[in-house]
Amino acid sequence: MTATGKDWLAGMRPRTLTTAVSPVAVGSASAGALGSFRPGYALLAFGVALFLQIAANYANDYSDGVRGTDATRVGPERLVASGKARPSAVRAAAIGAFAIGSLLGLVLSVLSGQWILLVAGAAAVLAAWAYTGTSRPYGYAGWGEASVFVFFGLVATLGTMLSQAGSVTSWAVVASIGVGLHAVAMLLINNIRDVDSDHRTGKRTLAVIIGERLARHLFAGCVSLPFVTAVIVAFGHPWTLLTLLLLTPTLVMAAMMVVAWPRGRALGVVFSAESLIGLLYGLLLSLGIALG
Repeated sequence: MTATGKDWLAGMRPRTLTTAVSPVAVGSASAGALGSFRPGYALLAFGVALFLQIAANYANDYSDGVRGTDATRVGPERLVASGKARPSAVRAAAIGAFAIGSLLGLVLSVLSGQWILLVAGAAAVLAAWAYTGTSRPYGYAGWGEASVFVFFGLVATLGTMLSQAGSVTSWAVVASIGVGLHAVAMLLINNIRDVDSDHRTGKRTLAVIIGERLARHLFAGCVSLPFVTAVIVAFGHPWTLLTLLLLTPTLVMAAMMVVAWPRGRALGVVFSAESLIGLLYGLLLSLGIALG
């Protein structure tokens, strides 16, 4: 069996790539609020976030595949576990994406003069690989959600702002928290969906450690609290209240996760909904900051 171009595209996990859009949009809008929006730097930051997310997805596919923890998963099949691609090929794809993201990050650091971004970028690459790629992967110890919050919330958003404006503000930190919580929600759905198979294979995700019920309530909190952060940002940028347009569908999705208790492949619908809502939240928050 040979992987097709469509298989490799699926291996990138396109629905997760929205997590590369929101932080860069919010960070760029925050820089713009200080009169420092630089579209070229924003494009570079997006490239960094996008390729690091793709690299992390391929690296996860490779590591879980060779360990055998993807053999009985509920969600979409993976390249290595399905036998469609050789592990070495998937590992090479991950390394290639890491290399492109790192190169773009280096260019952004040089052009902006913010050398601290090199440290943040190196930490992001190490975190992405160590998630499942070491002998003691922290993703198997319940720390995946924390890593996603830090790197696809705080670091990506504030790093984007820093590269353009040369500084960050307290309200931008608050905005980045909302972005990070939506990224965490997406990982939680994955881990809730695979909680039974992960438990059997010894993959102790946060959902396995705290139990499915608490994980579902945590998801509800992660998709609801970003509206609180948007309201806080609204004290200086009132148009961020535009995010309240998403409040009803978000609360319906949160309630469904806790009350209706969808399982297995039915969680794919929730994942798609959260991918869209997280993206719209980031874009509306960015618009609100820019208008403010």
